[in-house]
Amino acid sequence: MKKLILAATAGTLAGALFTTQVAGPLIAENAAHESSVYEQLDLFGDIFERIRGQYVEPVETEKLIEAAINGMLTSLDPHSAYLSAKDFEDMQVQTKGEFGGLGIEVTQEEGFVKVISPMDDTPAADAGILAGDYITHVNGEAIMGLTLDESVDLMRGPIGSEIIITVVRKGTAEPFDVSIIRDTIKLTAVKGRVVGKAAVLRITTFNDQTTSGLKTELDKAIEELGGIDNLEGVVLDLRNNPGGLLNEAISVSDAFLETGEIVSTRGRNQQDDERFNAMAGDLVNGKPIVVLINGGSASASEIVAGALQDHRRAIVVGTKSFGKGSVQQLVPLKGDGAMRLTTARYYTPSGRSIQALGVSPDIVVQQPIKSIDPEAVEAEDKAKEVRRLTTEADLRGAISNDSMTEDEKKLYQEEQAMAEEAAKLRDEDYQLAYAVDILKGLTTIAQAAP
Repeated sequence: MKKLILAATAGTLAGALFTTQVAGPLIAENAAHESSVYEQLDLFGDIFERIRGQYVEPVETEKLIEAAINGMLTSLDPHSAYLSAKDFEDMQVQTKGEFGGLGIEVTQEEGFVKVISPMDDTPAADAGILAGDYITHVNGEAIMGLTLDESVDLMRGPIGSEIIITVVRKGTAEPFDVSIIRDTIKLTAVKGRVVGKAAVLRITTFNDQTTSGLKTELDKAIEELGGIDNLEGVVLDLRNNPGGLLNEAISVSDAFLETGEIVSTRGRNQQDDERFNAMAGDLVNGKPIVVLINGGSASASEIVAGALQDHRRAIVVGTKSFGKGSVQQLVPLKGDGAMRLTTARYYTPSGRSIQALGVSPDIVVQQPIKSIDPEAVEAEDKAKEVRRLTTEADLRGAISNDSMTEDEKKLYQEEQAMAEEAAKLRDEDYQLAYAVDILKGLTTIAQAAP
């Protein structure tokens, strides 16, 4: 025992001796660094006092401090920012699923506000705002030079009031104005429906209602189909979903995975790195899944798409996602405000970061742009009617089919009707129709396998 103690002591002494030999330069370097920091803080103090004392108009001290803090944070990356007490409260309300506004998720790019995605069934979506649009003016006032928070403040206003935003859109020659009436935004996190024999689950956001909403809507679809055995598969529609809570993205992914890593976060310090793994239990017992994404799918949406893609649990269809692969922490501050600080990047199970790159779909499918010209729409409808061919069954005196019983004929006709209904979906939503077709094909192949 004594030897062990002595060995440890000797090691400690040797370390102490080594420290005394190199400590001088290190201490001097640290002292110089600290001196530089204090000099910069003195410079800040001098400028702050000069503004307060000599600016052409009186300036509120609180506003100056907030602007300085926000400037420091926004210089880091587009997602770090200072939140005033009101902004912090608004963000907490948004995660509950109801708030006032236009219904768009935005970021800042090249001095303008860029729309990440419009939210379903909101004033912005109804007005035709698209992911990728740039907002250059609000009520005629240019937003170039404003911070993102200042631009967002301009867009806020009483519910029922009108706002006119100027939009620049790729492929459109000139900027154009869009009138929007502000309203209370009530987000339904998940909406479900049955298309053919597929359950389509549209996830609009990742708030604290998302996982429970997913399970509820999936159960409804399975019940409508008469049981899980009749379910061909699931379409997870994450298009124009700007993200939200990390834990909800993890639990949604876990709902369809039996095992394995879902996502990992890696920051500046290795001891803060985290890995999140799936627990046993797949809500659809291994049925095929198609995930729909586009340029408006960001953050938490990309975590889900990346996890299911890496585990070969889903086929990802659509267009490349937004590419927000960073993690922000909300740090409450004095005065009821908060700091939103980027602290880590997240990585998909295969170890890839999608920061600024996005999730690439397995199958790229563009969504056709619909014509807004009423005459063009009417002409296309007439053309479709002309293209409908007369079949043998339409001919007078056609003989009957003797290979099926009446019950078999009825079932066959019902299946035809469902297929035709699914085909109509192509006019409404081509990407979704494509996803449903993939599920049907996968199910057909699986049923044919010995």
